[in-house]
Amino acid sequence: LIYDSFAHYMVTEKGYDEDLLTLAPDSLDFCCKGLVLDIEEGNFLKLAEDGTVLRASHGTKSMTSEEILEMYGRREWKHFNTVSGMVSRTAKYYLYDNYFDLPGALLCARVVDCLDQHDGQKKYDFWKDMVAAIQHNYKITAFKEDCGMYFPEVKKHPDKYLQRCPESVKKWLKQLKSAGKILLLITSSHSDYCRLLCEHIIGNDFEEYFDIVITNALKPGFFSHTPNQRPFRTLENDEEQEALLSLDKPGWYSQGNAIQLYELLKKMTGKLDPKVVYFGDSMHSDIFPAHHYSNWETVFILEELLGDEVTVPAETESEPLEKKGKYEGDQPQAPYFVSEQWGSFFMDRLPGLENAEETLVCTWSCKCISTYSTIAIPTLEAIADLPLDYRFTRFSPNSSATAGYYPSPPRALLPNEESVTMK
Repeated sequence: LIYDSFAHYMVTEKGYDEDLLTLAPDSLDFCCKGLVLDIEEGNFLKLAEDGTVLRASHGTKSMTSEEILEMYGRREWKHFNTVSGMVSRTAKYYLYDNYFDLPGALLCARVVDCLDQHDGQKKYDFWKDMVAAIQHNYKITAFKEDCGMYFPEVKKHPDKYLQRCPESVKKWLKQLKSAGKILLLITSSHSDYCRLLCEHIIGNDFEEYFDIVITNALKPGFFSHTPNQRPFRTLENDEEQEALLSLDKPGWYSQGNAIQLYELLKKMTGKLDPKVVYFGDSMHSDIFPAHHYSNWETVFILEELLGDEVTVPAETESEPLEKKGKYEGDQPQAPYFVSEQWGSFFMDRLPGLENAEETLVCTWSCKCISTYSTIAIPTLEAIADLPLDYRFTRFSPNSSATAGYYPSPPRALLPNEESVTMK
């Protein structure tokens, strides 16, 4: 749906090739979290922890080792130091780090393929159109106005797109609240869409699970901006009201910043430095900024941890989404598959220069996990049945690189934690 909503806009409003509207089932293999789009070159890159280009594609087509060396010298990407310090995005590159964004990666890659076919461009400037497509489909009024393809469709068929929250997770949230924890829901979605999702996923009583709900939080800015730059606002009928000078009581708010939120938490807990544990699935919007700006504990929800446990058999790939049961049963089934084109999210082989042997190295995405998250889990369900005082082993500079993965590290990291020389 996300792919279709962007492609439709690109074709009808911006005049791109109609081929973009049809999607071959196997083309989804291109989607892999952790890729960086080098916008001007039209290349997607998978990076090692030191910024070395491990794999690359031009559009959807994989680049050979020779092509990578020709394009990137000794496989070095010039923007790595900028991106790695702040896990940032700029007009020159875009980091695809969550499932909501990923269909856009496939669309951009196919746009590059189309442009090459017609014009053979050297530098690409399709990005502004992609941004327009995102704004058209997701702008704050789109839900209310039934604008774009995305919201109208989710409103009509929520069951097709949304999985309900497992009972174990709802029970866990209630236990946390009963134990005196303050529960926050912070999302960049606007209040109307958030309400639709939560009512469908948790139930009509979802507001009872949370003390504070913050929508349109515009992360990562929520963490990096000051109260003056990004004040909290109240809502009336999903319309944002005037800016608040301070946050005085729990409730439902829009926009805002972590500084004033933390002041409210001090007041509510009566503690000078209340501990906050923040759960998120985006390194760029959630984990890095919460760790870097707010010094919160971070729990990274990383579905890739399911990826090497179970693979979805090929014949289920083409079943219509409406069919239930794809992710049900005792065994959690991976809601995606490991990409053939891009390989493991965690590790990859780096060909040796000249005649040196190839080495196994950690990806940059993997390095970010142990650097910025306290622990990483595949789903909330994985921890929902644990006692509330369960002690997790955290990632830390002086423990092994796999320490913080719960319930177990990805298999790719296990054979030998140092880089292994492969014949």
